[in-house]
Amino acid sequence: MHYICTTCGIQYNETSQPSAQCPVCEDDRQYVGPGGQSWTTLEQVTRQHRNIIEKVAPNLYAIYTTPSFAIGQRAYLLITPGGNILWDCITNLDASTIDLIQHLGGIHAIAISHPHYFSTIVEWSHAFNKAPVYVHALDSQWLGRTDPVIRLWEGAEQPLWDDIRLVLCGGHFPGGNILHWPAGHEGKGALLVGDIIQVSPDLKTVSFMYSYPNLIPLPKRDILQIQAAVQPLPYDAVYGAFGRVIRANGREAVDFSIERYLRIYE
Repeated sequence: MHYICTTCGIQYNETSQPSAQCPVCEDDRQYVGPGGQSWTTLEQVTRQHRNIIEKVAPNLYAIYTTPSFAIGQRAYLLITPGGNILWDCITNLDASTIDLIQHLGGIHAIAISHPHYFSTIVEWSHAFNKAPVYVHALDSQWLGRTDPVIRLWEGAEQPLWDDIRLVLCGGHFPGGNILHWPAGHEGKGALLVGDIIQVSPDLKTVSFMYSYPNLIPLPKRDILQIQAAVQPLPYDAVYGAFGRVIRANGREAVDFSIERYLRIYE
């Protein structure tokens, strides 16, 4: 059985019995619930939840689960001439979701910002012709389920197609990365950021944390690393992992937020 942690939503390699611990939740960036470690299966999740696929911009769809499951993040389906890209991933995957995405052109590749969104990446890949799953090599130790579809990339960037690329930022995790979509937002450019860069509730600023649930900030060196990674990128919109979007002046919002963080460290 491929057991799934109910707190983080990550599926693990097949075992006869669930493990006593989820390594991702035992880490300081996540948490084990007050009731202790618990597990479920994809079959159980699909019986209790359904997915919503919502068009949020031209050629961009948000995919999320109701009722919310585990961390509750959103995935994004990016429609491009070279093939569709699933950015980040959610645990729930059912027949309706597969059918709807196939009508949108399927999935050519999956790219993951960091381990908290590993979810059921192998299941998603296998459902869409074993689409490659791009994970930064610095985060490979956190993979719950291993499979030949996983493509570990290294270095500062991973080009995809249509000038789209994954950009290493670090911070929240050593391999934390974002997706740069130059053609997005009417050619002004867009960033899909997970919570490597967290869009704030005011939709005008962003935040950066080592651990969001445990409220542990990033050190100054990591803020500077993120600043250096995003500075060369042209973009106007920023799409976060929880339905928050900065639809205009995204670069100014990120630059202001970084400077605000850096002032605290003075």
